[in-house]
Formats: sequence, structure tokens, C-alpha cells
Amino acid sequence: MEYRSTRDSKIRKQAAEVIAAGISNDGGLFIPANFPDLKGKLSEMSKLTYNRLAEFIFSLYLTDFTAEEIAACVGGAYTKEKFGGDVPVRLVKLNGEAEMLELWHGPTSAFKDMALQILPYFLLTSMKKVNSDKKALILTATSGDTGKAALEGFKDVENVEIIVFYPKDGVSDLQKRQMDTQEGENVHVCAINGNFDDAQTAVKAVFTDAEMKAFISEKGYFFSSANSINFGRLLPQVVYYFYAYFDLHKKGRISSLGEKINIVVPTGNFGNILAAYYAYRMGLPVNKFICASNANNVLADFINTGVYDKNRGFFATVSPSMDILISSNLERLLSALYDDDDNEIKTLMESLKTNGKYEISSSAKGKLTEMFYGGFIDDEETKTVIERTFDECGYLCDTHTAVAVGVYETYKKESGDNTPAIIISTASPYKFAGSVLSALGGEISGDEFAQIAALEALTHTVAQPQIRGLEYKKSRFDDLIDKEDIFSYVKSII
Repeated sequence: MEYRSTRDSKIRKQAAEVIAAGISNDGGLFIPANFPDLKGKLSEMSKLTYNRLAEFIFSLYLTDFTAEEIAACVGGAYTKEKFGGDVPVRLVKLNGEAEMLELWHGPTSAFKDMALQILPYFLLTSMKKVNSDKKALILTATSGDTGKAALEGFKDVENVEIIVFYPKDGVSDLQKRQMDTQEGENVHVCAINGNFDDAQTAVKAVFTDAEMKAFISEKGYFFSSANSINFGRLLPQVVYYFYAYFDLHKKGRISSLGEKINIVVPTGNFGNILAAYYAYRMGLPVNKFICASNANNVLADFINTGVYDKNRGFFATVSPSMDILISSNLERLLSALYDDDDNEIKTLMESLKTNGKYEISSSAKGKLTEMFYGGFIDDEETKTVIERTFDECGYLCDTHTAVAVGVYETYKKESGDNTPAIIISTASPYKFAGSVLSALGGEISGDEFAQIAALEALTHTVAQPQIRGLEYKKSRFDDLIDKEDIFSYVKSII
């Protein structure tokens, strides 16, 4: 399998090179040169365990890895100890048509664990094949969950240093505490004045700066990324969409392999829903991708109008991991909508950089709306959905999952579509205990751990041990910089 840049089709790389680099030198994102066709293999695949299914799908993309290397990566990542069971995901019935796909049973109680527990294994294997004489310097911008999951995945990994940047006021108290108390000799955490887009833009500037790349090379490092701009982060997410589909069939929720489903994803950076789209490109039977946004509804507007415009007010919401106005992974979908025309993608991305907006062609918009529906709800609606879902279904949502449930409800009313649906449940409700407690009418008092205790008492549910244990951990990191200072900060670390 070869990979090419979205902005230059002449750039061709193998998987190990792509995973090690994270992003192309031209600023583009790596995409597969082609997608395997699995339509005729669904029955055979449905019989596989989660880990064996992962190995099979990875073998189609990591063609420069040996079968033994892939098995070692999967076996090290998806263990019973890390995910609390033989299967790292859970499919839970919500109502007549919908099932919740819980992706938050890993070490950091967020869906990012599904990719960031295996990415270190991918990266170390790749480093043995390329850049073997250098150490990896991983730079990651986070809107909350990626940061902790990346830190946990890469802590004390040999020949790796990782720096996570997060917006000072753009993550929940618990997310901040998860990062600031992170253990590991090779981890570094820094807050940035500004929002997530400021952090992400600053990190991308460092990645593509020739002087910085020369500087770290002299010091014995090369840049890599744990964000979903790295295809090694995206690939593991494809697996759970296939697995969930097969589980629906085993439960009798769909009558036959080949019956279509809807997939509902709360998203800000467009990575999780893009992985679902890639599964579809490989043969997963999908009727509609339902893209759920919060008040920062740039993606919903794009799907409905064909215009992507980040020139708008930014809202700090109760679903902070989605507070994003520049959705990096959308570039990969654009490439598909334009039949991999790199000149068109360069033009669109230059317009975004220069004008903060772009508009896609009528042909591309037609392809987009054929498969995607975009909707959004605000904070008040999000809290209403949390209360209603708990009261009527007995299901306790976090603030991001509630956005998906709310948008799905709107989609059903508008479309009358009763196709069986998978709704992605992205995080434990206890990561956002104050907001969830408030939605249920509970009294907000004390710190985040008092709120966790109050939510447990109110709902008769229990917070994950890894969340409860944070109360007694000592904070290690308190750095705060302006985005312009990121270059000097990175230099100071190495």
C-alpha cells in the first residue's frame, strides 16, 4: 500500500514513513493511494475477534509491516487490563433503532484510547524501518481528550519525547488535571493562551518550519504527531466501525450482512467520522453519516451550504473537545470529493489560510450531501438531551455524546429515516461531571471530585477508578505560553 499527500500526488510513501512523519512536508495529509474492497469478505470478517479483525484490517494498510509485527502491536494495545474486558468497545441499546457504541473503556476514559494505545507500537515499529538513528519528538495539540490519551500511550516509551499543548481555558477541569498529573519522564504539558485552533495552528507551523526541522535534526530528533493528522491515529478507528456492524448482526439488529446502517458521530476535528467514511469506502454498508456539532457549527454549515467559513464567533461550550473551527481531517474528505485532484485541494487550503474560508464545487457538494447530514445543538439543548436520555432510556451521556443523540433525534424528525443507527459515545460522563450533574438538576458545589461524588449519588452509577484516582495525584506541569512562543518552548524542551 502506498500513501500520497492530499496536496501533491507525486509524493509517495510507505506506511512506516507516513506514521513516522505524521504530516507531509508540503503541509498536506497522507491518504491511501487506494482502498481495499471488502464487500465480499464481510461474512468471513464477522467471525473474527476484535483483535484478529484489527490485525486483518491493519495488514491491508501496513504492508511494510510483518504479520508478527502487526500482531505484537495489537496484542500490546488491546489488553483486558487496559480496557476492562476481552473486547475494548461496548455496544449498548439506546432505543428502537439506535445503539450506543461506547469507546471510552480504556485508560483515559475517552475514545482516543482506541487509537492512542496502539499508535506508540506503530511508531516504534516504524522507527526501526526509518529514522532509526534519531528519536521521535511528538507534538500534539489537544482540545481535551487527545492530550491525556497521547501522554498515557507514550509515557516512558524509549526514544520518544512528547509535548502536549492545550488551550488554557478550553478543556474541562478534569481533562486539565488528567494532563497536569501525567506520569512519565519523557512527557511535557503546556497550556496556550487562546483556543484549540490557536494551539493546532501553532503546532502545524512548527511541524512545517524548515529551520525548526533542521534544529531538532541536529539534536538527534525528528518530528512526529499523535493527532489524527497522523494516518496511524486514524487507521485503528476504522476497526471499531466494522466490529460494531458485525455485533449488530449477531444481536439480530440487522437482518443480513449487507443491510445498511446510519452512523452518528459528534465531531470537531472530523477524524472519527472520517474513519467511518473510510470503512464505508472499504465496503461497510452505510446509508448516512450524521455529523453532529455543538455551537461551533462550522462543519454542520459546511455540509449544508458547501461553504467552509471559520470567520465566526468562537464558543466555549460544555462539550469542549468539539470546540474547533479548523477541522484538519476534512482535507482528507475534500480529496475524495475532488477525486484526489491535488491542485484543487491546494487551492482550497490556500483560500482557507488566506481568507479563512472556501467554497466547494456543485459536483463536490452533491457527493457530500448524498452521504452526509450535518446538524448542531447548543449547550441548553445538550443538557436537555442528557436529562431526557437518562430519564427515558436510563443511559447517562457525557456532553459530547449528548450532542450526537440530539442531532440524531433532529435527523429522524426531518427525514423519517428508521435505518438502524450506531451513535458514537465518546467519553465517560464523569469526565464532565459538573455539566452532566447540572443537566440532571443536581447542585453544583465543590471541586470536580465533589461533583463526581454527587453525580454518583444522583444516578446510582460509579465513576471509573482511573478518574477517581486523579484526586490524589500531584500536579507536575504549570507552563503557560502565548502561541507565538511555541518555537522557543519546543527548543527549550530538547
